Amino acid sequence: MAKGQRFTAGRKSLQRGALHAIAARSPVPGRVYLVGAGPGSVDLLTLRAAALIGRADVLVHDRLVGDDVLALAPASAERVYVGKARGRHTLPQPEINALLVRYALAGRDVVRLKGGDPFVFGRGGEEIEALRAHAIAFEVVPGVTAACGMAAYAGIPLTHRDHAHAVTFVAGHLKDGTMDLDWPALARPGQTIVVYMGLAGLPVLVRELVAHGLPGVTPAAVVQQACSPQQRVVAGTLQELPCLARGARIEPPALVVVGDVVALRASFAWFAPEVHATGGHAAAAGGG
Repeated sequence: MAKGQRFTAGRKSLQRGALHAIAARSPVPGRVYLVGAGPGSVDLLTLRAAALIGRADVLVHDRLVGDDVLALAPASAERVYVGKARGRHTLPQPEINALLVRYALAGRDVVRLKGGDPFVFGRGGEEIEALRAHAIAFEVVPGVTAACGMAAYAGIPLTHRDHAHAVTFVAGHLKDGTMDLDWPALARPGQTIVVYMGLAGLPVLVRELVAHGLPGVTPAAVVQQACSPQQRVVAGTLQELPCLARGARIEPPALVVVGDVVALRASFAWFAPEVHATGGHAAAAGGG
C-alpha cells in the first residue's frame, strides 16, 4: 500500500473511531433534516422548513442561503457554514457528511440547509447515504428549486404548450470537472434547458449546442441571483449570450436558460428588483 493510501486509510479509521466514541456517550442519536431553503428569500420557504429551522440545535448551511432565512434559527443554535463556490469549498463533501453524522451521534437535531431543493444538484443523496450507514434518522424537506424560482421571477415559463413540451436540468460541470454532456439530446427542439453552474463553461455550452443542431438564434438568457433584489437578467440569442454575459459582467450564482420560452420574457416579466428591495409591490414589466 502506498504512503498516501496508508494515510487516507488511517484517517478514515480515526474518523470511525471518533464517531463510535461519540455514539457511546450519546445513546439516543439526533435526527438530520435535509431542508431546501429555496432560492434564498425567506418568504419562499415552506412552512415545514421554517418550523424546523426555528427549533434546530445545529444549522449546517450553504453559501446561497439568505441571511433572513438564517435569522429564523434560535439564538442557541450552532451555525456551521459549509458553503461551496467553483473551485473553493469550505469543506469537501465527505467532511460535510462526517460533520452531519458527528452532530447526530452526539444527540443533536441538525438542520442541513441547502439552497433550492436537496435533491436537485444539492448532494442530498450523498448525505443520506452517509446517514444511513450510521443508522441515523433523517427527513427530507423539499424547497423551491433554483430553476423554478428563476423562471418565475424572470418571467420565463419553463414549459408552454406552444413552445416547450419538456424541460431539462443539467449541471454545467460534472463531478470530474468536465462538461461532457449528452449534446444531441440537449440540442433537440421543443424543450427548455436550464444549466446550473454553467457560467464558466458558457462558450463551450453554446459551441456544442450549435454544433449538434440547435440554431444559434434560439432565445437564451443568463439570470444572476434570481429571486433577490440583486437579480439581473441578460437575454438574447444563444450565439450571442457569452458576449452579452461578459459585457454585463454577470457573476455566479447564475443560471443559464435556453429555449423558445425565453422570448416570452418580453411580455411575461413582472419582477422589479429595485421595487422589491424597498418592500414595495413589483408591478413593472421588464424586471431585471
